[in-house]
Amino acid sequence: MELSAHQGTETADAGVTTGFLARRLGVSPTTLRSWDRRYGLGPAVRADGHHRRWSPDDVAMVQEMCRLTAVGLPPAEAARAAKEAARRGRVAVSPLLAARTRAGVRIPERSAMTAPRPGTVGSRSGTGLPLRDVGQDCRGLARAAVRLDALAVQEQLAAAVRSHGLTRAWEEVMVPTLRAVGRKWESSGDRYVEVEHLLSWHVSATLRHVYVSAAGHAAHATASPVLLACLPDEQHTLPLEALNAALAERRVPVLTLGGAVPPEALMATVRRVGPPAVVLWSQSRSTANPPLARHIAATRWGVRGARTRSQVLLSGPGWGEQSGPGLLRPRHLAEALRLITAPDHRPDDDSAPVT
Repeated sequence: MELSAHQGTETADAGVTTGFLARRLGVSPTTLRSWDRRYGLGPAVRADGHHRRWSPDDVAMVQEMCRLTAVGLPPAEAARAAKEAARRGRVAVSPLLAARTRAGVRIPERSAMTAPRPGTVGSRSGTGLPLRDVGQDCRGLARAAVRLDALAVQEQLAAAVRSHGLTRAWEEVMVPTLRAVGRKWESSGDRYVEVEHLLSWHVSATLRHVYVSAAGHAAHATASPVLLACLPDEQHTLPLEALNAALAERRVPVLTLGGAVPPEALMATVRRVGPPAVVLWSQSRSTANPPLARHIAATRWGVRGARTRSQVLLSGPGWGEQSGPGLLRPRHLAEALRLITAPDHRPDDDSAPVT
């Protein structure tokens, strides 16, 4: 955000406004005022007798309140803990916010960056994101992402996986938050892009950590791996990373090629590996490729008398209602896992030529 020259000329003790602090922490100004009224978590000094100006110590205390409520602590209990931590000097404000607070940078209570567009309804999530009906851990993750608190984002994601398991954490925490950020980005002229990038990066890091941890304890696989790949021109890899980690947890051999795999490379891998299942991800109709999927489903290999083929799973919204022989259409991660790990009913066809 660009600051005009007169916005940085206040005294070093001026602190920051409630509006600026609310945007920085990912909560609403009403929430900050409510915490002040109910729990005494307000600025110790008020300029001109009534205007709220938050000092670094005030900000650190409210940051601790945000952190504690994000992990599920009831507000009253979180407020007591935050005030006690502040009294003991055990909380610290983030470096960026501390610098802005010490400089007395004044941000208008409502700016063009945050004003609701005409005809839109403000979110009640406290983050400015359209979260709708979600759980506390999802809201906590959203708040951490909006205030660009990378450490808190990673802590929230790790806690979600520990508490719910990977599949539920993906479907009930990660996906709703990612979708909310994506909707906000698309509807606000590319604002919030930094929030989307931060959240996506940490979701990917969490999924890969689960995969590496599970793969490191797996025995050497003798069976052919399940093949995961995005269609050509498709760059959305997070859903495949989630499936990759979930399969590794179940000790299912898996080979992930990632985003935008050329058709020739995909077919060469199928022939070379002979996977029991191939998962093709498409985020939008423009990247779905039904002829390629049908070609993979029809491809057979192996020695005479033991020829086989892959089941093909069409994953992602880009496929619409596509289906056909050898094509499965899972709607979510749990269903994809069930289809992949179910007993293999692939037909043998000794009359088909080996590809």
